[in-house]
Order: sequence, then C-alpha cells, then structure tokens
Amino acid sequence: MKIFVSACLLGENCKYNGGNNYSAKVAEFIKGHEVVALCPEVAGGLPVPRASAEIVDGTVKTKSGQSVDEEFRTGAQKVIKEVLKQKVELAILQSRSPSCGVNEIYDGSFSGKKIKGQGIFAKMLMEQGIKVIDVEDIE
Repeated sequence: MKIFVSACLLGENCKYNGGNNYSAKVAEFIKGHEVVALCPEVAGGLPVPRASAEIVDGTVKTKSGQSVDEEFRTGAQKVIKEVLKQKVELAILQSRSPSCGVNEIYDGSFSGKKIKGQGIFAKMLMEQGIKVIDVEDIE
C-alpha cells in the first residue's frame, strides 16, 4: 500500500514555526510501505517559518488578518495531483492543521479553541475518496 504522510510527521522542519511534528508511531506504522511525504503549505509557496494561520469564515488567514488562502489551496491542489499520480491509498495527516486537520481544526479566533472540521488538504483528499487518518488516531 502507498501511504501519504504529512512531511512534518516524518521530521521535516516545515511547520509554521520552523519545527516539525515527528511521530515515532507514524514511522513505525509506515514501515514496509511506499511513502509520499510532502507539506501542502510549503508546496503552495509559503516560507518556513511563517505566520500561523487558521480558517476564518472559510478563508485561511493569519492572526493579523492577511489571507494566505490562495497559497493553502494552490499547495493542496499540487499535492493532490501528486497523490493521485502516485495512486496513494491512505493519508496520515497532522491534527488540527488548517491544511491537514482530519477531525478538528482551530476555530479561527486564534484562541486555541477547536471545532469539528477539516483542513483544506484533508477535505480535498476525502473528496477524492482517499482514506485519511489523524496522526492521533494511530494505535
């Protein structure tokens, strides 16, 4: 099985703050599988580090109100094309991210409050019929 993994989960320093979300559970889970690891936000041209962003009324914005929606959507579309080309069957994504959140995302108030919902890329994967798993749901 070919698996897509949010690049930050495999230790790539591509998070908004310049760090990563390395997960030993993910590294163990993907052993023996072909893996495609990318960051949709970086694919959309956003720098590392960058201002944190949340989905505000359907648009991805930074706390200062700057829209980064085009970069998020462009990156998600680029990575979706690669996922489809590579015939990925499963995606493991970073929790709560405005790109990759599977079960919940931040509510857009930049207060740390979470709501049910998906990030831009996670939603696109689901629309393509690709199974997505939140990293926190890996046993």
